[in-house]
Amino acid sequence: MMKFFKRFKDLGIEGEQAKYYDKLTREHRIEETKVQAKEAAKFIKEGDSVLEIAPGAGYLSIELSRLGKFSITGMDISKDLVEICNHNAKEAGVKIDFRQGNVSNMPFSANTFHFVICVLAFKNFKEPLKALQEMHRVLKPGGTALIMDLNKHATMKATKKIAENMGLKGLQAYIAGAIQRSGAYSKKEFENFIFHTEFKDYEIKTSDMGFSIVLKK
Repeated sequence: MMKFFKRFKDLGIEGEQAKYYDKLTREHRIEETKVQAKEAAKFIKEGDSVLEIAPGAGYLSIELSRLGKFSITGMDISKDLVEICNHNAKEAGVKIDFRQGNVSNMPFSANTFHFVICVLAFKNFKEPLKALQEMHRVLKPGGTALIMDLNKHATMKATKKIAENMGLKGLQAYIAGAIQRSGAYSKKEFENFIFHTEFKDYEIKTSDMGFSIVLKK
């Protein structure tokens, strides 16, 4: 089962699935997104350049833009989600540069961003080591990357709660939670990835549900 889900990593959500994802996020995850934005804002200051990797429907970047004068860019592999992100930003009255790209080969010059954030998406990347190396490359010297994601060893109760936050219930929530967990990494696996990058200063905080990983360039 694990191999089956990993085969399809790095495929973007397109078409009706992208629209449905936007609807679920809008209806069930806005408050959670506001909390995540406040956490991210602790690492940046006025005027900083920010990159959100795999922004989904764009709500985290939108909420973050309301907390300060930041230059925010969002990058997603899905063409349709990028269009949805731009629509949502325009509707919210904020200026964010959403564009299409792959985390394993990002379309940005080296030393571009003060801060990089990736929430609940790292487990979906086909080449996690390259993703980390690219995050390091595009960060300015002294910059910070923040990764929030599931723990491979999270309980079924914790992963079910994530699915419930997306509007799923009962057996559907259990199944969706199990699928999400099946692609997640353990703390040891994250540390091994980091060891093979140029990131040397990092901190991993664990919870029942997942990780908050802070990496310094």
